Amino acid sequence: MTRRRRERDREAHGPMGFLVVDKPAGWTSHDVVDAARQWLGVRRVGHMGTLDPLATGVLPLAVRAATKLVPYVQSSDKSYGGWIRLGEETDTLDAEGHLTRVYKGSLPDGATVRAALEEFVGEIDQLPPMFSAVKRKGVPLHKLAREGRKVEREPKRVRIDRLTLLKYDPPRLQIEVDCSVGTYVRALAADVGARLGCGGHLAELRRTRSGPFDIEQAASPERFAQAAEAGEIERHLIPALGVLGLPALRLSDDEASRIRRGGEIAAQGPPQAAGTRMAAHAGDGEVLAILELRPGRRLQPLRVLGAFAGRR
Repeated sequence: MTRRRRERDREAHGPMGFLVVDKPAGWTSHDVVDAARQWLGVRRVGHMGTLDPLATGVLPLAVRAATKLVPYVQSSDKSYGGWIRLGEETDTLDAEGHLTRVYKGSLPDGATVRAALEEFVGEIDQLPPMFSAVKRKGVPLHKLAREGRKVEREPKRVRIDRLTLLKYDPPRLQIEVDCSVGTYVRALAADVGARLGCGGHLAELRRTRSGPFDIEQAASPERFAQAAEAGEIERHLIPALGVLGLPALRLSDDEASRIRRGGEIAAQGPPQAAGTRMAAHAGDGEVLAILELRPGRRLQPLRVLGAFAGRR
């Protein structure tokens, strides 16, 4: 038996689901994962989208077998609120970095700032920051950056759905952003500063939405620690069935047994297009498998969570 298998078998059994943490400033995403493992008494916890230590807000965690469902959470777009500081550039593109340039001229007026922001709405090419987890030849860029190295990077296509100016109090401007997964708001802040000719960096950032998870569902680490102490932490888990955004399919005992063994079952009900995916459960509301409709109206499992996921 492998060490990973032994560790899994020692875990406290319980429901799977998603926990939405309001990440504090100064914590890394891995700090949050480590804390959640302590709250829940399990190793199988993973975060869904890194937040920089500077940033706060929505950090969804997948717990137990829900870690296998992360690729099937349909929406991955993000929303943020934050502040850009014009006139100063840093090596990390945010307030945690070292100053690399200070602009001595006059800052642009509000109308100019608003017009510049509008130019970034839509699909844009964005250069990943050197201080990021993007890898070059297997080495994370942030490791190269800390060695004082700067390398060529390939621009990445991202999408900005909304970029709104809420307040302009020079040298700071407050923004809201709706964007695609993979967007670096730090890079966006620096690009806005470059477009305005004065430079800039991201001063503050708060994520308010990550896919289907929003800030209203989030709680602080302190609150979750208190819930864990009271034996109530699992009440905060969000069931996977509602998060996936897929049609729910209740299986009979015979169908569930067949799916657990990796077999196919016949599709019932009105005809649907081949490729349609469904979240199958056995009546307890806990996802058993992700199924895909194949030609011949056969439902084939793409991911089976197995009996362990449903044990109490």
